[in-house]
Amino acid sequence: MSKKESINVQGTEIILLSHRKEDYISLTDMAKYKNAEATGYVISRWLSARYTIDFVGIWERINNPDFNVVEFNNIKSEAGANGFVLTSKQWIEKTGAIGIIAKAGRYGGGTFAHKDIAFEFASWLSAEFKYLLIIEFQRLKEDENRRLSLEWNLQRTLSKINYRIHTDAIKEHIIPQVVTKEQISHVYAEEADLLNVALFGMTARQWRDQNPDAKGNIRDAATLEQLVVLSNMESINALLIRQELPQSRRLVELNKVAITQMKSLVNNQNLNRLNG
Repeated sequence: MSKKESINVQGTEIILLSHRKEDYISLTDMAKYKNAEATGYVISRWLSARYTIDFVGIWERINNPDFNVVEFNNIKSEAGANGFVLTSKQWIEKTGAIGIIAKAGRYGGGTFAHKDIAFEFASWLSAEFKYLLIIEFQRLKEDENRRLSLEWNLQRTLSKINYRIHTDAIKEHIIPQVVTKEQISHVYAEEADLLNVALFGMTARQWRDQNPDAKGNIRDAATLEQLVVLSNMESINALLIRQELPQSRRLVELNKVAITQMKSLVNNQNLNRLNG
């Protein structure tokens, strides 16, 4: 699970988690809207309803290949009987459900559900509560998208700045004094592809051949992490060029840099998810 976020709905703070690359919302926090002293009871009442069981069962069959349909049918046959109670823990243990999860911890722990299921729970609590929850959830997602876009554009700008440093080094140390514009362009393209091969494992032309319908180029399709590494590699390659290392040697060194830095970024992301 990644780092937690939260939204506020009618004075109730509700924690969100990223789990399996999907958004999960705290049912425990949402239940406080109904009864802050007995959130487990509120969730259990909702989960024990025949309609709820039908809904979460459909969600699991569509999204969970390991869903225990036999146990689900047993639960479904008991629903509606006098004294029937189903807790989130029982549901998870019996069916192997993934749409509802339990997270341990005194602070930030509790029962969480995939947003599709959480919105259904919100409907059961209150139509108004659900409406306001959706508004706040959408606002949070829009803010996230804007932030990621700004980060991506910043790294793209840094990459372009370093590219200028890179091309200046090529001009000073690789391009002979008297050449045609076509020859200059060819050298620049070769050096750009040196970085592409070191980081992406292919040239710009090879990427275009594999992605004929894609907009932009290989670098436009790069992830934020790849752009960070690319920016660093351009500075390093400029230094290696000034040290007059041959292109074959620089390719090996730059590939080592790309592997090391990408591993570091990925490991850091995984650590953040574990700490979350």
